[in-house]
Amino acid sequence: MKPLTLFLLLAALFNVQAQTQAPAPASPQPGQILVTGTVADEASKAAVLARLRELYGFDRVVDQMAVGAVAVPANWNAHVQKLLAPNLKLITRGQLTIDGSSVNLRGEVANEAQRQQIASEIATSLNPTYTVHNGLRVAAAEQNVLDAALDKRTIEFDSGQASITAHGLAILDEMAAAMHQLKGRKVEVIGHTDNTGLRASNVSLSQARADAVRNYLAGKGIAPDTVLTSGQGPDRPVASNATVDGRARNRRIEFRIAQ
Repeated sequence: MKPLTLFLLLAALFNVQAQTQAPAPASPQPGQILVTGTVADEASKAAVLARLRELYGFDRVVDQMAVGAVAVPANWNAHVQKLLAPNLKLITRGQLTIDGSSVNLRGEVANEAQRQQIASEIATSLNPTYTVHNGLRVAAAEQNVLDAALDKRTIEFDSGQASITAHGLAILDEMAAAMHQLKGRKVEVIGHTDNTGLRASNVSLSQARADAVRNYLAGKGIAPDTVLTSGQGPDRPVASNATVDGRARNRRIEFRIAQ
């Protein structure tokens, strides 16, 4: 299969792809929406371009699409139209890839509320055969400081307990150093669990773990009133709970700049 690739650049790069890699597009210029790839027919191409021009303006959309033999899921064009929604304009330095029924979204948004809103709207606009990978990030420099310090690592706890392991404490030492750079900015510490056991117990455990993190950070000079804690239990998984690895990824602590 060949892909539809739509690069939408708003002082950023934004890509929507629909099936096998197309030739590398020319580099978009700031303010451009660069659309590349292969679609099944002229009607599909016209529909994509019309929607993008409606959203971003005629002069900003640069068409590099081709028409060729591609295989697409049922009602694919209708789903693409749903994905090309007004909230995409909130994203900068972004890339949207639609590869058959797989959707990947990357880029930066202004705050966590926007990140969740866009991801939720995309997920609810598609049928269950589509898989959505949300790679949106909060653009604020302060959030980048926290993300860089955590560096996708997991703060570990003793099994079923709120006591932090030595490895987890070492990561928290680095997080404390990063938080000192934020000069009193409020930070949310959010506890998560997998779905093993009762939900109520998991919510309580995730709250206790978030509180344990705040207490440790206080010992490193982070004012407790600048750290807000919450326990989400199993309600916001980032991976499938059907596997050991997925459950391990879901047992985590998140650090977010408070809005």
